[in-house]
Amino acid sequence: MSVYNTTFVDSQLSKKTSIFGLHLGVVIGIVVGAVIVLILFLISLCITASRRRSGGKGKTRRLGNLSGGCETTPVVSKEIQEIVHDSAAEHRPIIPQAEIQIDMGKIEHRVVFSDKGASSGESRATSGADTGSFGGSGSLPEVSHLGWGRWYTLRELEAASNGLSDENVIGEGGYGIVYYGVLPDNTRLAIKNLLNNRGQAEKEFKVEVEAIGRVRHKNLVRLLGYCVEGAYRMLVYEYVENGNLDQWLHGDVGEVSPLTWEIRMGIIIGTAKGLAYLHEGLEPKVVHRDIKTSNILLDRQWNAKLSDFGLAKLLNSERSYVTTRVMGTFGYVAPEYACTGMLNEKSDIYSFGILIMEIITGRSPVDYSRPPGEVNLVDWLKMMVSDRKSEEVIDPKLPEKPASKVLKRVILVALRCVDPDAQKRPKMGHVIHMLESEDLLSRGDVCL
Repeated sequence: MSVYNTTFVDSQLSKKTSIFGLHLGVVIGIVVGAVIVLILFLISLCITASRRRSGGKGKTRRLGNLSGGCETTPVVSKEIQEIVHDSAAEHRPIIPQAEIQIDMGKIEHRVVFSDKGASSGESRATSGADTGSFGGSGSLPEVSHLGWGRWYTLRELEAASNGLSDENVIGEGGYGIVYYGVLPDNTRLAIKNLLNNRGQAEKEFKVEVEAIGRVRHKNLVRLLGYCVEGAYRMLVYEYVENGNLDQWLHGDVGEVSPLTWEIRMGIIIGTAKGLAYLHEGLEPKVVHRDIKTSNILLDRQWNAKLSDFGLAKLLNSERSYVTTRVMGTFGYVAPEYACTGMLNEKSDIYSFGILIMEIITGRSPVDYSRPPGEVNLVDWLKMMVSDRKSEEVIDPKLPEKPASKVLKRVILVALRCVDPDAQKRPKMGHVIHMLESEDLLSRGDVCL
């Protein structure tokens, strides 16, 4: 009987159907498979919906914790993020961030921050918002207002600088405006308001905090703190009274410069010591990348203080160079860096050599108002040295000329720093030794 039934079933399943002439067994198999796939799909949808509901509840709880802790001192995370409670925020209309403009100082220097490319977890900056954070991956250095620097509020800095008025502007650059300020305790400040040139404000803020936030050296301008509030990004430095070296070398100082030879040598050696600390006293080392006279500040005793680390790069000891976009100031940039983008401390040393030549001669690195053979400072100085006219390169505004041996020693150091072969340039520690050495010319006097 069982054999008969089996034979009957097989004969029925082997019968052809009207569906594309397929056997009945094949049709039944297709239907069963489709039902199984449909059931699995429905189960998947249910699981996904359940996860979304539970995730939303968790996110609501996290946001509630943030708002509940915002009435105290701002918390500084690795993103240097400030969150301040604003009870009126929920009644304020939502404004697209790309449309927000915040005036800071001069009307032509409006800061505009855009949310393009921002992730959903990043804070938004609105015209009346009190929330500010870095965009990007959150890879900022960890800093705390209880540690190396102070967290300044926007209200404090506005009060200190007369509302960021034009009268308080003491410097302007491509990435920011610097205001003079005085706190109630008579502490004098230099307040650098960073401009958002396609995100450069965020980059410069991060670099300065990371490079010199915890650094203390008498020949480096001290970063006292910062302000992150809404779209504002401000860096607060110690105020250096005597302006910058560029003003004293190329400004209207009269027929006789107040920069004596002794003062100029002090500036050269002080700058060298600051650079030596960046290159050889830190790990990772700091390559400044923008050594020039306008970034050398002077105090009342003419001590040099290297400033403006917005273009600096950090270089670990295991790396001999870093490849980066060429940045710097025309006339100071090392030729190999300009050609290849390969950056290391030797690039700073080349710029320092140009700086020495500028301090000695009172000439700019590139001056198109001069005759063709004198436009480029390096070429002109080399020509004068080869023609045995070293003593004729001195700044005519110098009150008294230095001794010939001393002048030749400093010129020799400058020429070694601008050697076309970067590997032959000395390290900054060796530069200091050469500047302070009395017998250096025993090896180099022949070429001078």
